[in-house]
Amino acid sequence: MTPIDPALTEPLRNPQTVLAALDFAGVAVFAATGALAAAREKHDVVTFAFFAAITGVGGGTLRDLLLGLPVFWVQDWRYMAVCLLTAVVVWLIGQRDWRFRALLWLDAIGLGAYGVMGAAKAEAAGAPPLICIVMGTLTACFGGVVRDTLAGQPSILLRREINVTAAILAATLYIALRIPEAPIWPAAIVAAVAGFMLRAGALRWGWTLPGFPERN
Repeated sequence: MTPIDPALTEPLRNPQTVLAALDFAGVAVFAATGALAAAREKHDVVTFAFFAAITGVGGGTLRDLLLGLPVFWVQDWRYMAVCLLTAVVVWLIGQRDWRFRALLWLDAIGLGAYGVMGAAKAEAAGAPPLICIVMGTLTACFGGVVRDTLAGQPSILLRREINVTAAILAATLYIALRIPEAPIWPAAIVAAVAGFMLRAGALRWGWTLPGFPERN
């Protein structure tokens, strides 16, 4: 058997490659949810692009500003290109019965992936573990909050169904695995999948957290 060229597997061992892959994936997924929200309201293609961009980069923008880092999409034009391309793809797909269900499932993927990405970027910036978890949660959720507000829909923060909790789980699990210096790839995959599965369970079975009890 011919041995694998180490140069081919080097990117998979490079933490920056892992973070970049998660970042682009999260931007694309959330941009798609933004464009789908515009589709639900039957907006024009310009509004599609705006919804996709604000949703795709909104959480990461807030994270970078709070961490005092250069805003990621200003430094690399490809992020905005991904948002715009995603908006065009959703527009071209047109009316489909499944597309609004896709919004929910794409949002679930984004919560897991971007919860990990936000925590990882905060970790790389030297933030303490609790702040990393907060940044992961904000990264995963803020774009969706802006999207829902612009679309006139109830914010994800106000839904009883488990939603934000999935991002908290993904960010927390990633940081918990990284404290003993687990490799980035396994930690990121396990944490992102866990966040997605929690949100998927909420979508499938309607899981909720206990509400504040009423006084008797």
